[in-house]
Amino acid sequence: MNRYPLWKYVLIGIALAVGIVYTLPNFFPEVPAVQISTSRASIKIDASTLQKVEEALKAANIAFRGESLDPTGIKVRFDDLDTQVKAKDILQKTLGDNYIVALNLLSSTPRWLTAIGALPMYLGLDLRGGVHFLLQVDMKAALDKAADRYLTDIRSLLREKKVQYGGIAREGQNVSIRFRDAGERDKANSEIRNAFPDLLLNSVDSGNDFRLIASLKPEAQKRIQDGAVAQNITILRNRVNELGVAEPIVQQQGADRVVVQLPGVQDTARAKDILGRTATLEIRMVNDEPGALEQAAAGQPALGSDLFTERNGTPVLVRRQVVLTGDRINDAQPGFDGRTNEPAVHVNLDGTGARIFKELTRDNVGKRMAIVLVEKGKAEVITAPVIREEIGGGRVQISGRMNTREANDIALLMRAGALAAPMEIVEERTVGPSLAAENIQKGFNSVLYGVIVLALFIILYYQLMGVISVISLAINLLLLIAILSMLQATLTLPGIAAVALTLGMAIDANVLINERIREELRWGDTPHAAIQAGYERAWGTILDSNVTTLIAGVALLIFGSGPVRGFAVVHCLGIMTSMFSAVFISRGLVAIIYGGRKKLEKISIGQVWKPTHGAA
Repeated sequence: MNRYPLWKYVLIGIALAVGIVYTLPNFFPEVPAVQISTSRASIKIDASTLQKVEEALKAANIAFRGESLDPTGIKVRFDDLDTQVKAKDILQKTLGDNYIVALNLLSSTPRWLTAIGALPMYLGLDLRGGVHFLLQVDMKAALDKAADRYLTDIRSLLREKKVQYGGIAREGQNVSIRFRDAGERDKANSEIRNAFPDLLLNSVDSGNDFRLIASLKPEAQKRIQDGAVAQNITILRNRVNELGVAEPIVQQQGADRVVVQLPGVQDTARAKDILGRTATLEIRMVNDEPGALEQAAAGQPALGSDLFTERNGTPVLVRRQVVLTGDRINDAQPGFDGRTNEPAVHVNLDGTGARIFKELTRDNVGKRMAIVLVEKGKAEVITAPVIREEIGGGRVQISGRMNTREANDIALLMRAGALAAPMEIVEERTVGPSLAAENIQKGFNSVLYGVIVLALFIILYYQLMGVISVISLAINLLLLIAILSMLQATLTLPGIAAVALTLGMAIDANVLINERIREELRWGDTPHAAIQAGYERAWGTILDSNVTTLIAGVALLIFGSGPVRGFAVVHCLGIMTSMFSAVFISRGLVAIIYGGRKKLEKISIGQVWKPTHGAA
């Protein structure tokens, strides 16, 4: 009566085999390692680089426990942290500034497991340690930059169409254009409307002063703001990749904030320096009008100009209009000035940038041009050279009082991309390895002790059926960890809480089954019939309770963010594995133990109280 179909045993066997194989990597500890990558597309990491790394470590008598070459670079494992730090210094000195040597922690999973894709779960920041940043995008600056671009584009358009105008300037986030007569204004209105559909144009007349005010439409503003966040996220990911950080988390939070988490990062100072320096590059013209610099130094800068400082401390009066921004940069590499042999950055511009730069240098020969680096809201003039001749071809050299490290960092920031808008770090949190290890220990102990107490109670209360319930519970945990590992999910403290909740819900399903079997026995069913009816009639209740809980989990997954979503993912997966283990696996174990007996006298399920019927 309680025979189980062969295909179900085959299914359970496959599930157990897959669960064991994909859970195994989580039992291999992480070991200190260095990760070697390159910051230049022209430099390849291959077998010869790996050989060079091995020779450098052997020459320095540094023992290592394994090395590997993959598409992301070279990874070398060590036995302890001290050896790891020594190896990093040796390799950085040997390989030079063209390579990035980063500290990391890597799993010691055997190669035969990694060959079939069996990898450990990622550990979140609270379990592994590392750096957490919350950055806020300056939406006003994004709209200001858009207004600056439109100002330049409108000026070029009017010149191209030979429309005469008296002046053009930015007023807040609007562009104001002055005309001497209404005819030219109307002509400009038509040309700008056709060329820039995102602009809203309004005419303002005052006597003989005819003005046209161009402002961004609300939908265009929304698109620019959303694009600024998306572009900044992409750029931050590129910067993290350049740092050689493994398993980074870079995601949007809310309308204008970005979360950056770097789990396992030990060299936190370097990560803070690069990510914290949310730099944008701007090219502006220097205001060299007589007396303008002195007037600005006295606290009265000329209209449309800003007073900045060069690296040597010399004040420079720079016009506010941005002629060219860093988003026109295709590539940037550190190098040296061919004439002075000083560190420099060599920049390649895209087609539009090269054309703008060529026109700029052609029209301003003999004048000074300022290359401004804006970091954390502060602007610094890297260099302000005199334009000697027209510069074409889109290749520009930036030099001026920088050391090799600064040239490399500036090139990295420019190569990773120019931010669409400045970003400010509003929250910064560092979780040390010791605190992360303590979190892991406490989380593991909470689940372990809960399972032990739960297992003792169930076994004492339901006897052999309790043992079957505990076995199915253990298999449920095995399957859940295997699925999380296969999905390469990130486990956090809320995720551990979800695991504990999953185990409680899984045992609840077994309690329903066992109580239903007891109820059937109370009403006089034979043991075989009680088992059959118990599983069949409990299934509806188990399904209802799990589906309603699954709906709540899906809602958390859709509308939640950060730790809440991590909890929801583990919770939803745990519900599905608990239904499989509580029904399929426990039913299969019961069939193995009791199904082969033709005459079954009793079931080891604890005390069954039969109903008593009193006389009327």
